[in-house]
Amino acid sequence: MAITSKTPYIKQSVGAQYIAFATGVNPLVFETNIEKTETVKSIKTTENADSTVVRASGKDYKTISKASSVEVAIEVIAFVAETLAKMRGETVDVGGLVLSGAQTDRPYFAYGKVVLLDGGKARYEWFPKCQLVSNTDDISTSEESFSEQNDTLTIKAYAFDAAGNIKTYVQSDMTNFPAGLTEAEFFAAPILNAAGLTAANGV
Repeated sequence: MAITSKTPYIKQSVGAQYIAFATGVNPLVFETNIEKTETVKSIKTTENADSTVVRASGKDYKTISKASSVEVAIEVIAFVAETLAKMRGETVDVGGLVLSGAQTDRPYFAYGKVVLLDGGKARYEWFPKCQLVSNTDDISTSEESFSEQNDTLTIKAYAFDAAGNIKTYVQSDMTNFPAGLTEAEFFAAPILNAAGLTAANGV
């Protein structure tokens, strides 16, 4: 048996984030406009999963694990006000007044993020079915020296297909990474399956 020594690429930084809102009734049909911002300070992803041990013949036979959802906490230095209002399900009238706090159905959207690795490598991710769970809006007085006043948005990503998949991604150091695929191509539209990736790569 051969032993192969490998050196994985380490994470260097978070990159841009991408948002595509669902059009309405179907949470997996998206608007054509994709919003890109480069204001992300950090992203923390937490998987909510259940594991069940199946026992047979007096011993553990198999452990069945299933992720029900993923929570993504995004710390940003700034966020587009209109996008946040839309995520929160707020009403914006024609005169510019925003009505906030009423019970509403928050819209679904796809959330994409970039993880930058050393060596010029990267991981591109889509969470196709998300809703905003909460957001902070903290402010403090200014001091003589500049101090960042960041906010955190927490979104929940749900399974988007019958198999229970929550995320799609590609990583450029993997053997079968699509040749020539760029960040702009991957995030031109939310990718739900292999056919979507092929279309994005123009193959």
